[in-house]
Amino acid sequence: MLTAEQPETLVDALLAEQRTLTAVEKFSQLHQRHQGPLLETHYRNLIPLSAPRPGEQYAFEVDLDKCSGCKACVSACHSLNGLDDGETWREVGALFGERLVRKPEGGNRVVPIQQTVTTACHHCIDPACLEGCPVLAYDKDPVTGIVRHLGDQCIGCGYCVMKCPYEVPKFSAKRGIVRKCDMCHDRLAVGEAPACVQACPSEAIRITLTQKNAVKIRLSVKENVWLHDSPQPDYTFPTTRYISTKPDADLRSPDHFSPRPAPAHWPLILMLILTQAGIGGSVVSSPNKQRVFALALFIAGIVASAFHLGQPAKAWRAWLGWRTSWLSREVVALSAFGAVAGLALAAHISILWLAIIGMAALIAQTMVYADTRRDFWRIGSTFPRFLGTAAVLGLALNLCFARNTTNAFALSFVTLCKLAAEIAVLKHADSDDDHWTQLRRAAALQRGQLRLVLSARLLFAISGGVLIPFSLAVRAVAPDMAMLGCALCFGGELLERYLFFVSVAPDKMPGNT
Repeated sequence: MLTAEQPETLVDALLAEQRTLTAVEKFSQLHQRHQGPLLETHYRNLIPLSAPRPGEQYAFEVDLDKCSGCKACVSACHSLNGLDDGETWREVGALFGERLVRKPEGGNRVVPIQQTVTTACHHCIDPACLEGCPVLAYDKDPVTGIVRHLGDQCIGCGYCVMKCPYEVPKFSAKRGIVRKCDMCHDRLAVGEAPACVQACPSEAIRITLTQKNAVKIRLSVKENVWLHDSPQPDYTFPTTRYISTKPDADLRSPDHFSPRPAPAHWPLILMLILTQAGIGGSVVSSPNKQRVFALALFIAGIVASAFHLGQPAKAWRAWLGWRTSWLSREVVALSAFGAVAGLALAAHISILWLAIIGMAALIAQTMVYADTRRDFWRIGSTFPRFLGTAAVLGLALNLCFARNTTNAFALSFVTLCKLAAEIAVLKHADSDDDHWTQLRRAAALQRGQLRLVLSARLLFAISGGVLIPFSLAVRAVAPDMAMLGCALCFGGELLERYLFFVSVAPDKMPGNT
């Protein structure tokens, strides 16, 4: 037995913790004291007694000190909402860190810290999913503030997954649509607690009323005061409130220092490359055969985009959200370019009009990704990539149909400029700071797991976009080598666009790793 003079060791602390009741045991004892099987009176204390007033809305409140990571909330949500196997609307993750604790005999010792975190939809004040949806499949209730997804309107494009910093919407392959937490709004409407709230044995989750303006003021700061190692909340203003009485510590997600490649999205890769090749080939053209071939590539890109949709039959509705969604604006701009490029084959239309509409389409494509607020996809790097692809492939096609020295030198110059812009991200890998930014994680991926892909991309681009065109310009190789150079340029751009998708490494919520 320890005396008053003896310091408590780590083993003693762990043994003492084992002698205490677990959250499940406490819940069992509480259930026995109350005869009602659903403990309705008890759980009504975990939801507001009145509906939100003007300027208020419902919000989750999570007591991190009470969350044990038992995942009862995950199971209850899955069961009540009838989710598919592998589909989750609420997730439980963990943050890890260390803090210094003063020892009784003097000095300090390092104590490891683990903080479990339960997360679901945060029903944001300014939901990015609603703003970005091209088919108006989201609705924010003006009274309760709950953000609901309308499955019958969804086309399964998954853009809301990219737009949401917290990756809340989940794609259901079985249904071909996206689904998400709706705070069990039907239960709240009749005074019952949501499934996760009712299932939590530690009462770590509750529903509260929050002032919308107060949320914006609290989260409109440069430093993240919301949750450790999570996306900055000043983009969407999430209403979930995380509370804890533990001493502040620098907590990190398990994969904070070891990023993993993101999904490739091959239909989007093909769509971007082929439509941009069509735009560049139509603008940088002289023979009519090249315009026909460029338009064929453009149409093939539009067709490829349909394979990214879970409900391709509803693709025609993608323009409905043009007021707020850059994806809808991309659809409108690409449709306009396709129409004008088709007319240009039958009637004389100035190249200037094709260039203007093509530039508008490239800007819309850029903003589709820049609007997700991911640093690797920011405007300053994405627009040069997309414009460069259109220029490189347009010049490469033109070199096949109309070989001339000026075009060959232009292709070499544009390719080198584009490569310089692409590899600029690698400089972030040499940072000595312990804080891993999004760009540092992207650079680490390209210098690590994706090094072979990056090497192949550089090899293809330099061979097809620099060496062969230069050799053609000085007449060092046969003219037929232009076809090989064009093929290598296409291969290099496909690899570049693959890196564009898999290298993005945004900040994530604990559990979404």
